[in-house]
Amino acid sequence: ITYRVKGHVSVDAAAYRAIAETPMPTLDEPLRQLSELADNSKLWLVIAGGLFVLGGRTGRRAALTGAAAIAINSAIGNLPMKFAGRRERPDRGGIGVPKRRGVEMPASTSFPSGHSASGFAFASAVAGTLPIAALPLRGLAAAVAYSRVHTGVHYPGDVVVGSLIGVTVGEATALIARGIHRRRPRA
Repeated sequence: ITYRVKGHVSVDAAAYRAIAETPMPTLDEPLRQLSELADNSKLWLVIAGGLFVLGGRTGRRAALTGAAAIAINSAIGNLPMKFAGRRERPDRGGIGVPKRRGVEMPASTSFPSGHSASGFAFASAVAGTLPIAALPLRGLAAAVAYSRVHTGVHYPGDVVVGSLIGVTVGEATALIARGIHRRRPRA
């Protein structure tokens, strides 16, 4: 099944509609809150703060690497890529996303998802220093990415591409951080 969005047949729009039309009342509020918590990378910065304070030397390095990945990702993904993408946000009211799922509709363009990119950039960068954190952080990043579709502010393709951008930025940041750490003289 495909749907037309502004005259174009789109599998992405069909997936968006399927998610919108699937009743999930027990998930609506938690995913709405998760989506809002990830605004402006608050969720990732809180986790970075916890790692920095409680994680010892490795936790501090992981926190700084994760924060650097968010900053690099924002400079790459949220500015030039959104400008180049220029994809309009979904019409969640017209497609039938339940109102209880709604978060504030961002003013920026839809493609790629900045929330997804930031989450995966942070998770991948931290995992490069602290491998034990890989699974829980990537799981949380995936939940944030899905929450953006669930709340109606992104098409699935936006979050997939945002996630891929984030993984790439996070892995590259972790690689650079490991190189810097290896070259540093030990006290």
